[in-house]
Amino acid sequence: MIVITAPTGNIGRRLLSLLVEAAPAHGEELRVVVRDPARLPEAVRGRVQVVTGSHGDAATVERAFAGADAVFWLVPPDASLTPEEAYSGFTRPAARAFAAHGVGRVVGVSALGRGTPQAGRAGLVTASLAVDDLIADSGVAYRALANPSFFENLLEEADSIRENGVFTDTAAADRPAPMVAVADIAATAAGLLLDRSWTGVDSVPVLGPQDLSPNDLARIMSAELGRPVRYQRESLDEMRSALLAHGLNAAFVEGMVDMKRAKDQGLDSGVARSPQAGPGPATGFAQWCAQTLKPAVLATSEAVDAH
Repeated sequence: MIVITAPTGNIGRRLLSLLVEAAPAHGEELRVVVRDPARLPEAVRGRVQVVTGSHGDAATVERAFAGADAVFWLVPPDASLTPEEAYSGFTRPAARAFAAHGVGRVVGVSALGRGTPQAGRAGLVTASLAVDDLIADSGVAYRALANPSFFENLLEEADSIRENGVFTDTAAADRPAPMVAVADIAATAAGLLLDRSWTGVDSVPVLGPQDLSPNDLARIMSAELGRPVRYQRESLDEMRSALLAHGLNAAFVEGMVDMKRAKDQGLDSGVARSPQAGPGPATGFAQWCAQTLKPAVLATSEAVDAH
């Protein structure tokens, strides 16, 4: 029995799709924990057990983890809380349930940075690494998927790219760093969840195929979209002000600012690149632009034209 949390999210829905196809051949049943079962794809509803509720709720995880051999764990960040509440506070009921039900293996979505000088002052990443320690202390075998920033974060810039040919971030324009497609994170998670041979506690870096600077991203986007795209650096103060204006928890906003500062100081560069786990090669940024970003930019453009 494999339990999938956050099965309708960016990573979880891709993971669920992979496991629905692969699990029967491995003799695995699937169970999902979801607040709103109606958000599950119709095609999979009859092929999984469904536990309705939040996986941050003690009663829900008690039901969900009974009889579970492996669990996929993802904390959905809640910007109305402090980082400690949003990450470790959310995870504590699950860690108790892992131990109470003798769950064998857990695969969690985490972040790069452990062991770097920035790890203790990296805001949301520091909070995420604390979740890894909390789960490891429950006694399960654990693999933390240590991820850099996602390509998919750029989808939030689709309107700006279409209208102004600009995307923004806080990193230095020429600083290269690893980036990854969420599909590759899901594929790595699926491989680990179907594998019963691993033990102990470790992290698995999921780095994508190459390090890219914002200027590299702009160059590749320009080529793939067929229009000029440039990078505009935003200051941490500008980022802080914009997030606070949206009503986010002030401590959570500081956690985001501290994370961005740490990334610009090399937080994600502490792991040597090696062949990535998962079926097939890692998704390149040009490929992701063609398959995912370009349709999103064109969709916003077509929507405006139609309006």
